[in-house]
Amino acid sequence: MADVASPAARARTGPDDQGAGEKAKETAQQAAGQAQEKAQEVAGQARGRVREQVDQRSTQVGRQLSQSAQDARSIGEQLRRQGKDGPARLADQAANRAERVGGYLENSDGDKLLRDVEDFGRRQPVAVVLGGLVIGFAASRFLKASSEDRYRSTSVDRYPSTPRPSTGRESFGGTVPPSPALGETGLPRTS
Repeated sequence: MADVASPAARARTGPDDQGAGEKAKETAQQAAGQAQEKAQEVAGQARGRVREQVDQRSTQVGRQLSQSAQDARSIGEQLRRQGKDGPARLADQAANRAERVGGYLENSDGDKLLRDVEDFGRRQPVAVVLGGLVIGFAASRFLKASSEDRYRSTSVDRYPSTPRPSTGRESFGGTVPPSPALGETGLPRTS
């Protein structure tokens, strides 16, 4: 930063005043550098935790998919024994695909998965946008359904004794028992 003090002002300040200003400037720069290093360290730790979580979850999902592939294979075998070769082939194809995806997820680390997702997004941006729309639509439907449930439960909690339509048989002491001469509607019986 350029020194903007006039020559007369500089002449009035002694060497001690200029040294104190330089020290304050150095201290501020050191504090800013330390803060930046600390922020980078925290960000690095957060990235490491995210990578670790992605790695753990992908391995877990990969194992589940591999188990599902084994289940699909056994279903295919059962269908084949029943003489249903067409559905058995479909079950085998599903098992093969699930096994490939499961193996990929089990053997890939978090960095590789994130790179692959980014690469797919660059190669197929339309698919990513459509996928986002589908996920957004599904999330909005879920939220709408859950908000209706919450609204119903809170309105019941707030207004537990909502008046019911009158049947004409209520009295101050409770419900009047039906008369044998009157039907369920309160009108005289015709038969």
